[in-house]
Amino acid sequence: MNSTTRDYRNIQFCIGSEQVDLHQLQGLFKGAAFWARERSLEDLETAIRFSEPVVSVWDGDRMIGFARATSDGIYRATIWDVVINPDYQGGGLGRKLVQTVLSHPRMCRVERVYLMTTYKQSFYERIGFQCNASTTMVLENQPIDANMVLENQPIDANVEVTFPPVKLTV
Repeated sequence: MNSTTRDYRNIQFCIGSEQVDLHQLQGLFKGAAFWARERSLEDLETAIRFSEPVVSVWDGDRMIGFARATSDGIYRATIWDVVINPDYQGGGLGRKLVQTVLSHPRMCRVERVYLMTTYKQSFYERIGFQCNASTTMVLENQPIDANMVLENQPIDANVEVTFPPVKLTV
C-alpha cells in the first residue's frame, strides 16, 4: 500500500532576498504562475530588492516556493507573488509560506494586509483573508498628462507650476 503522506523534513523556509536564486525563481514562475511567466531576471531582481520580507521555500537545492511583500510596517502591506511548485501543492506549504510572510516583523503589526489573486480566493479565505471589493482600484502604468487637474478646476494656461527641490538622504 502506497502512503499519501508527504515527507517535508527537508523543506526549508528562508527569509531574505540574498537567499533567492533568480534563475530558479524565473523557472518557478514559468511553470507555476501564469501571471508571472514573462518576467525578466532584471525585473525580478528589482522587485525583490524593494520588497521585505522575501521568503523562499527550498527542498534541498531546489526552490519550490516564493512570496514577497511590501509594507510601511504599521498601516498597510501587500503580499505579492505567492507561488508553490505544483508538485508540492496541497500539503500546507502555501499556508505556511503566507503565514511566514505575515509573521515577519515588518508585517505582523500592520493594520491591513492586501493581496491580489485571480483564482485562489478560497485558499486565502481559509487563511483568514476576506474579499474586499470596496477598496480595489488599479491604475495601469501610463504616461501622466501634464494638464491633468482636479475635477471641476479651471485650467489657466498662463500659470506655471513649479515644485521646490527635494533633498533625499539615504
